[in-house]
Amino acid sequence: MKAEYINPFLESARMVIEQMIQIRPSTGQLSVKDIKFIDKHVWIQIGLTGQMTGDIVFGLSEPVALRIISAMMGGFVINEIDEMGKSAISELSNMISGNASTMLYNQGVVVDITPPKIVQIDAGFGTRRALAVPLIMEGIGEMEIQVLMT
Repeated sequence: MKAEYINPFLESARMVIEQMIQIRPSTGQLSVKDIKFIDKHVWIQIGLTGQMTGDIVFGLSEPVALRIISAMMGGFVINEIDEMGKSAISELSNMISGNASTMLYNQGVVVDITPPKIVQIDAGFGTRRALAVPLIMEGIGEMEIQVLMT
């Protein structure tokens, strides 16, 4: 697992989040950890194929997801994550991953992404390890980006 694999995703996430919700996130400490899906969190998985294979998983607590969805919907207060909310948060992850794959391509790494999917706690990742970095969004909370390479 190489730490540089996560950098295009972090750079893209900062750009996309700033464009979509007008907040410039900062990054927390990079760590390598076992995948542990936590209850009351939203997990969005995007597969990677090509010269990089694996998954990118975006994890955020339900309250943080609600605040992001609300910001994406023009500030309307959102009280539950319905189908529209799931679509919005999935599209945010898709935009981050798409931009990151373009950055990787420009660095000579050809990678394609799969459509985003919301995963449940029992997603079947088993005992895998991931590079993980939290994105800290002032007034919103944290979203963790996990890179799982196969």
